[in-house]
Amino acid sequence: MNRQTKCSWTSYACAIALSLGALHAHAGEGGLYAPTAPKGSTFVRAYNAGNSELSVSVGNTDLRDIAPLGSSDFSFLPAGSYSAKVGSSSLPVKLDADRYYTLVNQPGAEPKLVEEAAFENKQKALLRVQNLSDSTLSLKTADGKAAVVDKVAPDGNGDREVNPVKVSLALFDGEKKISDLKPVTLARGEVVSLYITGSGSQLSPVWVKRPAKTD
Repeated sequence: MNRQTKCSWTSYACAIALSLGALHAHAGEGGLYAPTAPKGSTFVRAYNAGNSELSVSVGNTDLRDIAPLGSSDFSFLPAGSYSAKVGSSSLPVKLDADRYYTLVNQPGAEPKLVEEAAFENKQKALLRVQNLSDSTLSLKTADGKAAVVDKVAPDGNGDREVNPVKVSLALFDGEKKISDLKPVTLARGEVVSLYITGSGSQLSPVWVKRPAKTD
């Protein structure tokens, strides 16, 4: 009887340990996926393409102290129409439920609202190009031999699912290399967007991804 009781308690302890491990693993994925939000919420973040810190507000949501060439994480709020304040500029925005948006602060231009399509594949990563320039551009391997996201039109976007890996890519205008890009590490279930602002020969391509969790 004692032996059976001991085995029973051992099995129970193992079950608790496995449950806690599963909970810990799920919590660790919080840096890759959207924060928990009420059903029907909309999600918004800000990308600062300028050269000084930026604060953004949408309704009662504040995104503060965004570093130059940096972004905030996504915040959720009720879907609806709002007046968004991006630095000293304001613009009306309509945010639909279950959608993701990025407010982009552009030097010398009006801020822009960019919709980011949701990504549900937890086994792959997604490379997305958001081309806010006036040229048709391609994301290629550094040697230019293989296109990763090809011929993205001005004010357009394109994306591609890839295996999680650290990659070094380059931005091209046709066969002409515009610039090599910083190496970027892609994680499962993660969206990494290349935002391209500027015009003519003054293009600024920057990788934008959700900030790493520090807690």
